[in-house]
Amino acid sequence: MLLRNSIFLGFLLLFSLFFLSGCQEEAKLSYKEGDYETQGCLKELGNKRDFLENKKIDLIVVSKGERKLSLYKNGQKLYSFRISLGKNPKGDKIKEGDFRTPEGTYVITRKKCHPKYYRMISISYPSQEDVRDANKKGVSAGGGITIHAQPFWNSDGKGNDYTLKHDWTNGCIAVTNDAMDELWYAVTSGTPIKIVS
Repeated sequence: MLLRNSIFLGFLLLFSLFFLSGCQEEAKLSYKEGDYETQGCLKELGNKRDFLENKKIDLIVVSKGERKLSLYKNGQKLYSFRISLGKNPKGDKIKEGDFRTPEGTYVITRKKCHPKYYRMISISYPSQEDVRDANKKGVSAGGGITIHAQPFWNSDGKGNDYTLKHDWTNGCIAVTNDAMDELWYAVTSGTPIKIVS
């Protein structure tokens, strides 16, 4: 009985270590980039990473109508990626839980690893104006709006055609994992992001 329990506990420990590795294991690693900490997901891209870090962008523009996220430097568009939006994509975000992607000008605040969506880049929604507008309506503006990558089931990218044809987030902006790899190294804290209809 004792031997059987020991084998079971050993198996459970090995399973836990294997299953919980990835983001949580990488989250032990951290480094400073600019004035904020980035944890986990330090995937090496070799020469491509060096290229992207040397091409730091100074503006992100999200066009909800075109389902495009574009990266700019000195007024020149460098990259453009297809995106998915909140499940209720038309119009500005009014309140928490409306499944809309907000519209306005914000800044990047943080980059972090995520166990479900690979990587996330947080934006500064809600602004003071968003909070004031929500308060006037007697509702909460919500929060937690990010640019994030694909759900775990699409980590290999084989479902990109499906996910990019649908608006499926709770209000966030979703890109492919490959696009997130490029965005991750091109963006820093304080980078402005303009989201338009």
